[in-house]
Amino acid sequence: MIRVVLTDIEGTTSSISFVHDVLFPYASEHLPRFVRDQHQDSPVVSEQLDAVAEVSGVAREDVEGLIQVLETWIREDRKETSLKTLQGMVWEQGYQQGELKGHIYADAADYLQRWHDRGLRLFVYSSGSVKAQKLIFGFTTEGDFTPFFSGYFDTRIGGKKETVSYRNILSELGVEACTVLFLSDVEAELEAAEEAGMQTAWLVREGDLPETERFVARDFAEVDTLLQKR
Repeated sequence: MIRVVLTDIEGTTSSISFVHDVLFPYASEHLPRFVRDQHQDSPVVSEQLDAVAEVSGVAREDVEGLIQVLETWIREDRKETSLKTLQGMVWEQGYQQGELKGHIYADAADYLQRWHDRGLRLFVYSSGSVKAQKLIFGFTTEGDFTPFFSGYFDTRIGGKKETVSYRNILSELGVEACTVLFLSDVEAELEAAEEAGMQTAWLVREGDLPETERFVARDFAEVDTLLQKR
């Protein structure tokens, strides 16, 4: 019996276009000034810049050079924890100032509440930082969904296409793999989760459905049919 639902965000609960057409441009526009304003006074920002310098090879004292690296990483959708952390801090300001509202599909909003009320434990696993995850669900166009989630995982637990990451999550949750259903729109992530023993559902919201033996769903209503059976 499935007792835990672990869900991706981008392309699963929320539109890819929101992330790429709203969040990334917002970070590109506001991150440079944020870093310039905060790099001397904020230990958290300074710590992330240390990591950017280490990975990129740009001198730590070259703040403008580090900003250029971050801007490049945003364009490349680089899965660097330091970038994701800084983006989350910039987005937090945007959400709190009312400039950003997180997107959530209507069916996801409906069934996340239903599953929570039914007693399922809900968790998020996304390449975006935990801070960014909480923001997108805490400031959605449909309200605050953070009370429905029991926890969040980001790339600090491991890469999303690596089986060990899902084993690490299982260790954190303390549950049997077969009781966890992972939702994602990326087949390689589903494969990694299956290798760890999790059950999966492939969200394909647009385009042709793939020829596969894997469970495929257009929306969370169809995922619910799987939950009802298991």
